[in-house]
Amino acid sequence: EQMFNGSSPNQFLLTAFADTRQLQLLHFSLFLGIYLAALLANGLIITAVACHHRLHTPMYFFLLHLALLDLGSISTTVPKSMANSLRDTTAISYAGCAAQVFFLFFLCSAEYSLLTVMAYDRYVAICRPLHYGTLLGTRACVRMAAAAWATGFLCAALHTANTFSVPLCQGNVVDQFFCEIPQLLKLSCSHSYLREVGLIVVSLLLFFGCFVFIVLSYVQIFTAVLRMPSEQ
Repeated sequence: EQMFNGSSPNQFLLTAFADTRQLQLLHFSLFLGIYLAALLANGLIITAVACHHRLHTPMYFFLLHLALLDLGSISTTVPKSMANSLRDTTAISYAGCAAQVFFLFFLCSAEYSLLTVMAYDRYVAICRPLHYGTLLGTRACVRMAAAAWATGFLCAALHTANTFSVPLCQGNVVDQFFCEIPQLLKLSCSHSYLREVGLIVVSLLLFFGCFVFIVLSYVQIFTAVLRMPSEQ
């Protein structure tokens, strides 16, 4: 562990999954299997939606974007962890750590926003079917998908800039197998980290609002389905 006087370290040390070489190789093998399975599953979804014209509907359009975000989010952290296990190291560069924080927050925020949009899509399709073509036309779908990606990018830019503007002097050991904001804030040496904490609270409130919207949408959907005659 290295100590710093208010300056940023050149690299961070992540938490290893295992100390022995055999367990490190086992960890690499398990994560490789999980990663390849995720690549295959999401790759099949993307290929199916892109290649079959019958799947060019709003629901599958959003599902394609969700698969892309899933691929991105798992590719942000897992490959680096696998590489560290294979090379028997825990180091990650300062720039690499910042990239992990940015892309993980970007992709996860965009994914959550997209799940909110998908809940709205299903709500309109089932509860207001006569308005579906009007409310979820091609332009509307593209705009909603773009808004989800833009929301993720904006959130990630704000959080990454705030986190890495805080001076760090509590060492460079991150208590996680990837770089995440709460663990990095533990390394700060001033009260300037409170700005980022405030931003996290605001983000959590927004995410909670989206969660409530998703739950209410599906309550309306299930209610509408239960009211339908059994034949329908």
